Amino acid sequence: MAPVLSRQTLNRALLSRQLLLSRADISVHDAVAHLYGLQAQAPNPPYVALWNRLDGFAPGELSELIVDRRAVRIALMRGTIHLVTADDYRRLRPLLGPVFERGFATTYGRRLPGLDFDAVAAHGRTLVEEQPRTFAELGVVLAERFPGHDPEALAQVVRARVPLVQVPPRGLWGSSGQAAHTSAESWLGEGSVVAALDDMVLRYLAVYGPASVKDVQAWSGLTRLKEVVERLRPGLAVFRDEHGVELFDLPDAPRPEPGVPAPVRLLGEFDNILLSYADRTRIISEEHRRRVFTVNGIIRSTVLIGGFVAGMWRVERTRGQAVLAVEPFTAFSAADRDAVTREGARLLAFTDPDAAHDVRIG
Repeated sequence: MAPVLSRQTLNRALLSRQLLLSRADISVHDAVAHLYGLQAQAPNPPYVALWNRLDGFAPGELSELIVDRRAVRIALMRGTIHLVTADDYRRLRPLLGPVFERGFATTYGRRLPGLDFDAVAAHGRTLVEEQPRTFAELGVVLAERFPGHDPEALAQVVRARVPLVQVPPRGLWGSSGQAAHTSAESWLGEGSVVAALDDMVLRYLAVYGPASVKDVQAWSGLTRLKEVVERLRPGLAVFRDEHGVELFDLPDAPRPEPGVPAPVRLLGEFDNILLSYADRTRIISEEHRRRVFTVNGIIRSTVLIGGFVAGMWRVERTRGQAVLAVEPFTAFSAADRDAVTREGARLLAFTDPDAAHDVRIG
């Protein structure tokens, strides 16, 4: 019978691999590669994610990686925007094609009956390689070639079939810009690597394991990964959670003792540890998840106390002042309030260095 891992043990394994038990002293590029994709629907969450995880993180280092094209903002897992290294984009995107095709078919495909999608994608590629374009701009120009069709849906054909990079200044710290896209091939140049589902699953387990087949599928957006995990089973460690669900892991991956202390952390919006499992209870209760995950797809910024989500936070900015407003889900102890206040002050020094600061715990 496989050993049973408690929720607390799974929590500490996750925090350890996510560099949240202690901040790591590694390069920004190595951190992005280790984390295997940072959720990046909005420009700033990857910076807050790395601030939480790296010792002495300087946001300009990540901006430089994006400008130098060593890291890219591109739709990948679950069809959502992630920040990844250029090498990991090349490994992941060929594997995730079914995610984009399925997503397009269930949302936009029915709005374009009888259209030659290959022709739309080919023309769309030409257009974004002429100059980076927003989806709204792309849809308008595509509609000139394919009149009578929904411009929004036309742009989504290109998104589904052409890997599109969000180009700077989008995603740079302290800058702003619309989400304009060009093809990954024109941005990064031609390059090929061997892409294998086996490698993808192993990379996932390295940073999120122990995990179930459903967890890997929830993170990636792919289905039918059971046969991949079964192929890998002889080389994996096998456990069960407290509900009897089978979990898989790399044999030598860190699994700290459940009593290892977990420091307070202030996770930003869309942090990956909240989105990368079918069963999220190793980091957030179902009750709290309903408060953090909004109906319009926003994942709010959260407070970790003792390793688990215990509240939410936001920054309120007015007239040269930045206030970190914390909403506890349950009463914080005096020690936890002090720890949240200290960490909040550090976060404001990072996000709003030129403002007056205050931390208010509701």
